[in-house]
Amino acid sequence: MSTEIELPPGDQSLLLVDDDKAFLTRLERAMQKRGFSVRSADTVADGLAAVEADPPAYAVVDLRLEDGNGLDIVSALHSRRPDARAVVLTGYGNIATAVTAVKLGAVDYLSKPADADDVINALLATGEAPPAPPDNPMSADRVRWEHIQRVYELCERNVSETARRLNMHRRTLQRILAKRAPR
Repeated sequence: MSTEIELPPGDQSLLLVDDDKAFLTRLERAMQKRGFSVRSADTVADGLAAVEADPPAYAVVDLRLEDGNGLDIVSALHSRRPDARAVVLTGYGNIATAVTAVKLGAVDYLSKPADADDVINALLATGEAPPAPPDNPMSADRVRWEHIQRVYELCERNVSETARRLNMHRRTLQRILAKRAPR
C-alpha cells in the first residue's frame, strides 16, 4: 500500500545503485511512479561514473556490491554535491557501518528488504520528527530467514560452510532451507 508523498520542488534526479537486478528494477519503477528522474547502476564503477558525469540530488546505494563498497559512491556524491541526500541499503546492518555511512554523507541507513515508501521517507525526512514506524514490518521469523538466505548465498550455497558460520547444525540448516519463506 503506497502513500502519496509530494516531492519538494527542484531537482528530482535519483541514482539507484544495487547489484540485485530484480530489486533494482522494482525500485526504479516505483521511484519513477513517484516522480523521480531515475538513473541506475549495478556496480561501484558505474555508480561513480554516474556521480562524476552528473551528480544527482538523491541516491540510494547498496552497501556491498560485487566490485566494492557502496560507501565509495556516497563519499564521491557528498564531495561533488554536498546538498545531495543519500540513503544506504544493506542486508548486513551493523552500527559501525551505519556510523561510517552517516559520516560520509548519507542521511539514513536502511536494512533490506526496504520498500519504496521506506526509501522515500528516508530520502525526504527533514529530521524535525522521527519517521513513522513501518505499516507492516517483517516478522522476526522472516528477518531470521532473510539473514540465513543471505549467508547461504555468500557461502556460495555451501550448506556445511553456512551452518558453520551461523553456528548451527547442518541438518537443522537443511530443514530451514527446504521450507518456504515465512511471511
